[in-house]
Amino acid sequence: MKVESIVPQFELEQLAPAGRIGVIALATDFNIESDLRQLYPSDVQAFTSRVRNVNPLTIENLRSMAPGISAAADTILPGTDLDVIIYGCTSGTVAIGSDRITTLIHQTRPNVAVTNPITAALAAFERLNAKRLSILTPYTETVNQEMAMFFIEQGYDVLNIAGFAFEDDTTMTYISPQDIQQAAINVCSPDADLLFISCTALRSASVIEALEATLNKPVVSSNQALAWHSLRLVDYPRPVNGFGVLMAQYLAL
Repeated sequence: MKVESIVPQFELEQLAPAGRIGVIALATDFNIESDLRQLYPSDVQAFTSRVRNVNPLTIENLRSMAPGISAAADTILPGTDLDVIIYGCTSGTVAIGSDRITTLIHQTRPNVAVTNPITAALAAFERLNAKRLSILTPYTETVNQEMAMFFIEQGYDVLNIAGFAFEDDTTMTYISPQDIQQAAINVCSPDADLLFISCTALRSASVIEALEATLNKPVVSSNQALAWHSLRLVDYPRPVNGFGVLMAQYLAL
């Protein structure tokens, strides 16, 4: 038997040429990968690892995820450069803190750009020149109070915040997009500059454009903000249509 090695006479393709995005998702999040597949253009790809989280969703349990973040970052395409790493939990970022999350990721993936839903949302609010917020979440009143106080401390006027009062991260994804859309219409104050839909587990990306048409104001969701901010971090040059004014008009500017 003759054994040979084939000497390539071709050039290897570069996968994800416009951006390789690492995603640290919660172990129980059904939705973030599905949303990001829709939100990213075809020349950008997301590669996911998961961090263990604990139900019920409380501030204390959210903070308990922190020790697993470094290891989760380390398992995303080891030995391969990533352009951005996302930590994919909105309430978890409020509980743990953006700076600490970045520090934890940099322990195993130094120098990579890092974002999270809170950092991304704040950047989106600034880009949209929004100061007065209405917020819809799947969380309990206690978690919502922490969320509202965070944005108030950042200088925003939280006109109102309402949640579905879910304590299980898994079942948050079972809320239908139609129910999210109706709740958003009911919650959004006429005086708000925009509506923020918090939580990567909520299937809200598909209803953003319809909501904007109904509310006549921008709508920002956690996963849409993550996609927008990570694309900005890789200098993606073209708009992405179908997911609201943020992605269509404020991406390449």
